[in-house]
Amino acid sequence: MNIRVLDESDVRKYQELRLKALKLSPEAFGSTYEREVQFTLETFAERIKPANGKFVLGAFDDSGSLVGIVNFVRENGLKSLHKGNVYGMYVAPEASGHGLGKKLMLDLVKRASGYEGLEQINLTVMSENFIAKKLYKSLGFEIYGVERKALKVNEQYFDEDLMVLYI
Repeated sequence: MNIRVLDESDVRKYQELRLKALKLSPEAFGSTYEREVQFTLETFAERIKPANGKFVLGAFDDSGSLVGIVNFVRENGLKSLHKGNVYGMYVAPEASGHGLGKKLMLDLVKRASGYEGLEQINLTVMSENFIAKKLYKSLGFEIYGVERKALKVNEQYFDEDLMVLYI
């Protein structure tokens, strides 16, 4: 397993895995498959292009397939530079159950901790996603709130837990 920061050369693999994630787990993301399937390749390339305070990690299996992704974006407001956010965490079903999510998050925390002045990393997770919450808690994240009816998918509401890791 190889984990590294994605760049524009990974765009097709990223697009494929992101669309798969949206299709298989629509309740886990704020966006939708129907919306993002219309995005151009350039839109996906811009999304994964590393920048100051922003990166997308990818996990590749031994055959070179992208099987896990997670995004980090640092806040850029003068009063919120001490915070960063995790988005779009996904491990493909065929790669789950082998600690890949933990490896991705450990790498993300290590990289993000290198930003001068960063004090906390925030994320949201579906309240009913007990496996993901267990992972995040094992890394030191703690729940600090719940957003009721955070997402609505096919007339069904999903709550999200707000979690933070102080570094």
